[in-house]
Amino acid sequence: MTSGLPAQLLATLGTAIVNGDLSPGAVLRTGEVERAHGVSRTVVRETLRVLESIGLVSSRRRVGITVLGRDAWNLLDPLVIRWRLAGPHRAEQLRSLTALRAAVEPMAARLAAHAATPDSAAELTRLAVSLRASTHDPGVFLGHDIAFHQQVLAMSGNEMFAQLTDAVAEVLTHHNPLPSRPDATAVDLHWRVAACVAHGDGPGAETAMRAIVDQVGAEPGELLGATPQPPPSR
Repeated sequence: MTSGLPAQLLATLGTAIVNGDLSPGAVLRTGEVERAHGVSRTVVRETLRVLESIGLVSSRRRVGITVLGRDAWNLLDPLVIRWRLAGPHRAEQLRSLTALRAAVEPMAARLAAHAATPDSAAELTRLAVSLRASTHDPGVFLGHDIAFHQQVLAMSGNEMFAQLTDAVAEVLTHHNPLPSRPDATAVDLHWRVAACVAHGDGPGAETAMRAIVDQVGAEPGELLGATPQPPPSR
């Protein structure tokens, strides 16, 4: 459900739920959704199935599709994160995600330094080199940055940390508009993480990664401490 009417309906209903426009306890009728959005019953059913899989709705015989409260949502699902970042609860979502990253990513970097294989350490170094070489192209830089953080989580050897890769990718992608120029300090910190991991320096890797996450937390309107591009004139 990545394109076309199914994706549009999924985004519409998902956004309405996480924003509170559809309150917990509201009942969604398949026929009503069909008519309101001009889509087929198959599209509606598939959309509701996805929403149920991430905890936004519940399907019960003779009751229908019921909207659930936030305590039932899969808050780490990339779609939920994306919708919340795009809505009125953006600031709250950013605070939660920054706290999560601060708790997890520095420890993941420490573990990665102890669990790294020559190949995985070489890949992390390659990504750090690519980051440094792509500072002139924000889109390419962002792709390398996402891959870098995902690599650290995967290298930690902790399967629960590894499952956060998609969530981290989502927040890096949708934190704010692409920077016009990545901050040199942030780039150097990524290089420091890679170097410490390659040398088995767990404390050093943890310290460098904590500095990366702290930099984002200290500048909630900016990605990696970079200067955002000005909005287009109207």
